[in-house]
Amino acid sequence: MACVDNLKRMQDGRIYDPNREDLQTQQTAALELMYDYNATRPSQVARREELIQLMFAQAGPGCHLEPPFYANWGGQNVHLGAGVYANFGLTLVDDAPIYIGDHTMFGPNATIATAGHPVLPELRVHGAQFNVPVRIGNNVWVGAGSVIMLGVSIGDNSVIGAGSVVTRDIPENVVAMGTPCRVLREIGEHDAEYYWRDRRIDITPEEMRAVSAERLQRG
Repeated sequence: MACVDNLKRMQDGRIYDPNREDLQTQQTAALELMYDYNATRPSQVARREELIQLMFAQAGPGCHLEPPFYANWGGQNVHLGAGVYANFGLTLVDDAPIYIGDHTMFGPNATIATAGHPVLPELRVHGAQFNVPVRIGNNVWVGAGSVIMLGVSIGDNSVIGAGSVVTRDIPENVVAMGTPCRVLREIGEHDAEYYWRDRRIDITPEEMRAVSAERLQRG
């Protein structure tokens, strides 16, 4: 298999050899930037912002990832919208593109995996791999410890409960959880009145927007 053909097979989602030297060289360069990001101090906000723009295929303004952050390709195949936030330990198996929409949040130790290996042992023993993109919409909340598998799409505004394993598409505007992850209910009137159990919401979206805008102006 020629080097160019191997890279194209990777990009096309076909079975390929991820351990070829041509890919390893590119991958190592990307991982060097990720190493630098994870070595930053909490006070080095500007440096983190600079590295995010260098690491990712695309990153909108206001993105923040708490170190340590892990990615097979250092984020090179990841497209971030604006205001994406990830708590500690986000892992992105980004051998295929990952698309994450505006203002999406990840709890600690969430994982997105685009890579798979053939079930056939005779292929798998040689390290054979294939990749399928993942797409996550705007304003999604992915709970701590969740795993999003290859090929999955998650619609705008949905919530994925902590510890879920998402193997199939999740529509927009729903709460979903479990292993495998299933839709529990739609987001609705109850959520407009209560933020947790019997605790009533005591701030309007407009007031929250003003608080956020003031914080951004100070920053």
